Amino acid sequence: MQTSQIEQTPEDLIQSLYETDFYAWTQEQAKLLKHREWSQLDLPNLIEEIESLGKQQRAELRNPLSILIGHLLKWEYQVSKRSRSWVNTICIQRIDILELLKENPSLKPYLEEALKTAYNKGIALASGETNLPRKTFPENCLYELEEILSDRFYPGEPAMDDVME
Repeated sequence: MQTSQIEQTPEDLIQSLYETDFYAWTQEQAKLLKHREWSQLDLPNLIEEIESLGKQQRAELRNPLSILIGHLLKWEYQVSKRSRSWVNTICIQRIDILELLKENPSLKPYLEEALKTAYNKGIALASGETNLPRKTFPENCLYELEEILSDRFYPGEPAMDDVME
C-alpha cells in the first residue's frame, strides 16, 4: 500500500524551517536578501522578527534602567549598607544605558515611558534586596531622568571617596 506524499511548496519549506530551526531560517533569509530573491522571502515571519528586534531594544533599555533605579533606591534608603559594589553597579548601568542610547538614538523619546516600568521593577529590586517594605518607597519616581543618568547623582548624599576607591 502506497501513501501519497503531498509535495511541499518552497513557502511551506521556509515556514517549516522557521518553526524547526530558527537559526537556519535566519541564515536562509539573509542569503535570500543578499541575492535579492525577494519573492522567496518569508515576509510575514521576517516582518514579525524585525518588529521583535525593536521590542528587544526597548527591553535592553528598561533592564539596566530598572537595576540602576533599584540601586539608587537602595543607596537612598539603606544608608548604612552602602558599598563599593553598589557604586560599581550604578556606574556600570549608567554606562550601559548611555551606550545603548548612543547606538540607538531613536530610543531617547522612549525613556520617559521606560522610566515608569523601570521604577516599578527598581522598587521590587530594592525592596527584595533590603528587606524594606515596598511601601517604604515613593509610589512615583522622584528622580529626574537627567539625575538618574548623571554620574554625579547619588540620592541623599554623594558617593564617598572611601567607598568609591
